[in-house]
Parts: sequence; C-alpha cells; structure tokens
Amino acid sequence: MSSKIHPTAVIEKGAQIGSGVEIGPFCVVGSKVVIGDDCRILQNTSIINNTTIGKNNIVHPGAVIGGEPQDLKYTGENSEVIIGNNNTIRECVTINLGTVGGGGKTILGDDNLVMAYTHIAHDCILGNKIILANLVQLAGHIVIEDGAILSGLAAVHHFTTIGRLSFIGGHSAVRRDIPPFVLFEGNPAKEHGLNLVGLKRNGLSRESIRAIKNAYKLFYRSDLNRQQAIEKVKEAGLIDVPEVAELVQSFVNSENGRQGRALEASRSTDIFTVAPNKSKESMATISKE
Repeated sequence: MSSKIHPTAVIEKGAQIGSGVEIGPFCVVGSKVVIGDDCRILQNTSIINNTTIGKNNIVHPGAVIGGEPQDLKYTGENSEVIIGNNNTIRECVTINLGTVGGGGKTILGDDNLVMAYTHIAHDCILGNKIILANLVQLAGHIVIEDGAILSGLAAVHHFTTIGRLSFIGGHSAVRRDIPPFVLFEGNPAKEHGLNLVGLKRNGLSRESIRAIKNAYKLFYRSDLNRQQAIEKVKEAGLIDVPEVAELVQSFVNSENGRQGRALEASRSTDIFTVAPNKSKESMATISKE
C-alpha cells in the first residue's frame, strides 16, 4: 500500500518511508530518518537527524523526535534515536538523540504509551509496554524496564534504573533506583507497597506473588538491614522464585552503584555502557532493518 503524504509536509531527500505511512500537514522528516510501515505521523511533527522508527507507530502533533541532546558535552557527533513497533507518542513529546558518552543511542521499545509533553532525554533506554503519563520528565542515561508505569509529572534523576512492573505515583521525584514490582511515590519517592494490580494484570502466578510479598516484608517491613534481609530470603528458599531473584539482584546492583543508582558506577568510564537485563536484551533486536 502506498504512503499518504500531505503536500505541505517536508520530506528531505534520503528519508526512507515504508508502505502505508501517513504523514500529515506541516511535518518535517529529515534526510537520515527511517519510518517503518503503517506509521501515522500527524500534523506539525518533526522527525529529524538519525532517527529510526519501526512499524505501526502513531506520533501526535507537536512531537519532536531526534532533536539534539540537551548536554553541554555534545558536539554534533553521530548518534541516534531508535524506536520499535506499536508505540503511541502523544502531543509535544520530545525524544533526544544519544551521546557518545552514553553509548550513542536513545531507545524506545515496543507497545509503549508516551503521553503528552513527556521528555525522554539522551541515552535513555526504555523497554516494552511502558506507560509514561503526561509531563513525565526523564533525565539522561535512564533505564526503564518492561511494564513500568510512571504517573503524571514524575521526574527521574539521570542514571536511574526503574524496575520491571514498578509503579511511580504522580508528582514524584525519583532520585534512586526503583526495584521491580514495587510502588513508589513522593518527593523524594518512597515505597508504598507492592504494585499488586500490575503483577496480576501481567499474569504472575499466585505462587510468585506470594513469594514477592514475603520477600517484600523482609526488605521493607522488618528491622533487618538490606544484607540481612537478603540472607533471610535465601534461607527461606524465596530466592528460587525468579521474580524474587530479580528483586534481590536489583538491590545488589543499586548497592554496587553510587548514591542508590546502579548505573552511576559506570560514569567513570569514557563510554557509558548499559549492563544487560531483560528489557535491554529485548532492545537488542531493534535495528534499522
């Protein structure tokens, strides 16, 4: 199926547009942009620089994807934005290019909802089925794992990791890593229980949820310090449940970082490299093909 491009849209020579793509009035598509099949790019949208967008995405008016990083270290080096499939990007969202110091890529996976006025800064890596509500603000070098939900006006410190299936309340200021499966809110964000609704909606078994609850009580509802709680989790056999092992590993990673952020440990290197986990492994399948 041929693409439908409005006559007022500016499509620079070299841009690659898939089949069935709709590009609305007054859009700008740069010469190095790749847009996959069946995407809808609505009016007054700018997709520029080295940006690759997969299939069946919809980008709403006023969004700017592929803008230069808001980073004083950036000097025009070659970097990119990579977006997967089936994403909804709402009005006035901004997604910036990566930087050499951060690996050179800003990545958004599949099946995500990014609501209006959200900012995704340079070198952020977002997994799949994430919801970022209106006006969420992400600083650079943030990792958000699959299924996390960030409510409106949440702001996240750079080099923070947001764990899988976690939930962050509105107006929260996130300065430290958020472990998987837990609900945080406030300024600074503090834990307020498990994200039980999210766990059930995502099909975790009763046994897994029960084990997570028991581990959660040891970490947050006992007088044990973090290491003592980990030992108790192991003694109780809870560590054999994959989700509990994932929770424990997130605590270990954060402790091995700095200031409660696992990724801070990598800042001393010349090139920042994100350690692999489930979300980032899924990201490895996204390419310009």
